[in-house]
Amino acid sequence: MKRYLILFLMILFVVSTMYAADFKVNGVYTAWGQSQHNFWFENENKPVYNDNYFVQMLRFKVQGIANDNLKVVTRFDMAQGWWGVDNALRSANRPYGKYGGSSLFDFKDTNFLFHVDQAYVDFKIPNTPLGFRVGRMWYGLGNKLILDNNYDGIQMDLNKWLGNKITLSFAKVSEGVDGLSDEEKVAPDGRGFTDARDANLFTLNFNGGSENFNYNVFGLYYNDASIADSNAYVPDHLQFFRARFTPQITTLMAIGFAGKYKAGKFSVNGEFDYLTGKDDIPNKDFGPKKTVDINDGTIGGFNLYLKMNYAATDKLSFGLVGGMGSGDDDVTKGNGNVNKLRTSGFFYITEIWEDSIMPDEEGITPQGLGAPNVRGYRELENTTIVQVNGTVKPLPNISLFASYSYIKATQGIPKWDSNGNPDYSSTATDLGQEVDFKFTWKAQKQLAIGLRGGYFMPGSAAGYLINGTDKYTSAAWELKSFIGYKF
Repeated sequence: MKRYLILFLMILFVVSTMYAADFKVNGVYTAWGQSQHNFWFENENKPVYNDNYFVQMLRFKVQGIANDNLKVVTRFDMAQGWWGVDNALRSANRPYGKYGGSSLFDFKDTNFLFHVDQAYVDFKIPNTPLGFRVGRMWYGLGNKLILDNNYDGIQMDLNKWLGNKITLSFAKVSEGVDGLSDEEKVAPDGRGFTDARDANLFTLNFNGGSENFNYNVFGLYYNDASIADSNAYVPDHLQFFRARFTPQITTLMAIGFAGKYKAGKFSVNGEFDYLTGKDDIPNKDFGPKKTVDINDGTIGGFNLYLKMNYAATDKLSFGLVGGMGSGDDDVTKGNGNVNKLRTSGFFYITEIWEDSIMPDEEGITPQGLGAPNVRGYRELENTTIVQVNGTVKPLPNISLFASYSYIKATQGIPKWDSNGNPDYSSTATDLGQEVDFKFTWKAQKQLAIGLRGGYFMPGSAAGYLINGTDKYTSAAWELKSFIGYKF
């Protein structure tokens, strides 16, 4: 009887809410056909990397709008997963035992279940410049180089004050041990004890500009207090592998500037970030899977990004992209390098080298060499890249994009010794070259169908990064078909 009463009350609440507010629904359906080859560069000691699979995602954004000053917003994913794999019960009785296909990514629901990304209330104070969002929502800065993730928290806007908008944000990144304690020591576990204190994030973003020029000046401050048990939330609790020898982040501060300018046929987009912080965990080794960097407690870094485009005609345009991210000149000592707090991998320059949408973040497919199985760099970490590209539109609904990229490491990458540790007796900076393409056909106004792909020719530095040796440098390539419907 109690269950029926609860169900009745839920239905009554939903119906009453529908009458009290206007609902706006939009979203996207996307299906990809992936064909990935030789991401280990034909390393005979690694599994053969020739994978073909299909994935899909249906995403809804629903807004319940009470009036111009009040609405509730949620975004959720359905039918998200690999064809023929995730549409199955989780069970240990699968091929490969407990590591079977339905184990997924540590139960993060990237499959044919209901997965909520965002849920928050958005309201403005009438007759004031103040607006607020409270709940789980997106936090991002600039071109998504240093921050791009969903967090729980509060965001406050000052609209049309000292510029177009000022946004101040607070996010609770980690709430101790499931929010059950804020103490430095709780009941002993396999590590001896657990530090249950929190990790918090604060951001400030100033947005201004004019008709042809828009800019953002931004900053962030992040502090993780839960380090007494010798692990930090980033990267130890991300539940996926980043590139080897990356620092644990105790405290991080960053400032940045991003701007977009357009004049006639010419447009440019750029960003510069400077980061500084602390890694207060005194690691004596690199940890399991060579995860962490050994440093003197100081971490820092920078990103520099520039993208230019010239539309010669309605059917032809040319582009130039340049980027440089700092690296660590010695991962066994000295300062550590940091280029970001946390990102979902949506910053894009190339198809294979740094394109790395993560299965546990917003995306569902391990794409490029930054995926957690290969563990290459993501975004501009220790990467200097120059790209030339062009786009041709022979018909209004057809476009063809092609690019060539030359890629180097900002700091030399060492080979590994027999134990997998860095060996600076030999270093390299030649990461490689890449050729990419993308063909898109807008079959209907909201329906796009296409094919894209890339061919990456690794240098010695890419061999050192991925395999610890330059013995294996065979080319990696990928093809990806896609269909997308936006509604």
